Amino acid sequence: MTSNINVGLTNVGPETHPLTWRYTKAGKSVLTIEDYEALEGYSALKKAVAMQPTDVQAEVKASNLRGRGGAGFPTGVKWSLIPMGPDAGQKYLVCNADEMEPGTFKDRFLMEELPHQLVEAMITAAYAIGASKGYIFLRGEYIIAGERLNAAIQQATKAGYIGENILGSGFNFELHVHLGAGRYICGEETALINCLEGRRANPRTKPPFPQQAGAWGKPTIVNNVETLMNIPAILLRGADWFKGLSQGKSPDAGTKMYGISGRAKITGLWELPIGTTGRELLYTHGGGMADGYELSCWLPGGASTDFLMPEHLDLAMDYDTIMKAGSRMGTALIMVVDDKQNIISAVRNLEQFFARESCGWCTPCRDGLPWTVKILESIEAGEGQEGDIATLQQLTRFLGPGKTFCAHAPGAMEPLQSALKFFPAEFAKGIKA
Repeated sequence: MTSNINVGLTNVGPETHPLTWRYTKAGKSVLTIEDYEALEGYSALKKAVAMQPTDVQAEVKASNLRGRGGAGFPTGVKWSLIPMGPDAGQKYLVCNADEMEPGTFKDRFLMEELPHQLVEAMITAAYAIGASKGYIFLRGEYIIAGERLNAAIQQATKAGYIGENILGSGFNFELHVHLGAGRYICGEETALINCLEGRRANPRTKPPFPQQAGAWGKPTIVNNVETLMNIPAILLRGADWFKGLSQGKSPDAGTKMYGISGRAKITGLWELPIGTTGRELLYTHGGGMADGYELSCWLPGGASTDFLMPEHLDLAMDYDTIMKAGSRMGTALIMVVDDKQNIISAVRNLEQFFARESCGWCTPCRDGLPWTVKILESIEAGEGQEGDIATLQQLTRFLGPGKTFCAHAPGAMEPLQSALKFFPAEFAKGIKA
């Protein structure tokens, strides 16, 4: 089994890879502003500032770009909800780069290898929504990404792409990297905003949504790294070009950073048309399961998604198809579970992570997740009591959507509820006779 980063190197030309074509064409990281400009770098920004901000918004909306952080909300629609015009006042653009989902590493790759593409994307997006300040909220452990982003910001400032009167447009923008202290809940946009303000990273009540009252009470847009890094290509090539990149595999538009972790022969990342099936991802790009192992089940998009089974591999990996199958595409970095893995141990490990990362704001999450872990530990040790499985099933409902303050606990319940559905015999083995 090998483990490395693979980014669609063997597929098609650069025009079909809005996220990684510069990396593949250069054959290496693109770190300096000179190398980036030689690959059409900052051309999208130059095009954007010659347009009206609302026209930039309209182009992104027409592209049907959906948020790549997991929720899949249309990016152009989110942007259109922010107040515009001379009376709109101070606004902020925040990049969610707090990538802590177990098994997910796509944003790290993009930021480390193509930092200027994120910087250009943020300047362009800020222009479109009229934000004069931007923050990249970065996972603290991503030290290399932080160094390269800060260097890119310095170079872009020196070149006149950041600062006052950018490219003579009258647009002013400043951009900062903010290192987070490492909390999973900071992936939730209002918890992220609280943390950015120096507060405890607890989620806020919605409404109001950040588009109306976000950072420091001002209108704020929060977008994920991968989402933003599609923006330059959409502006350069157009919305219709972007929509065609899915090659008919899905009603969704563009490409997606797909990945594999677990006992596959090849683990890594690939930028592929959105709607690529799990089977193509695992068996064509990932080379199949490692020798001696069979696929038992898989998580389609990180730890907070429901398990799917081998018979689901032929489904298109897009937001709506995976949801109809009973799970979520999430980050689209699949975790494969092999036939030799104890599924109870796998689920207990995930629930321990979620229990540790609970912010403790609401009782069901704060107390329910440790209770879940305790029961799973008993079943894993063969010491489960009669009624434990029924209690776990109750917990998946009591900690489900609408029962907690945010989506942390409901996300934690997804792998558990699907494991209870697909592997009832494994749970029953852990109950004492």
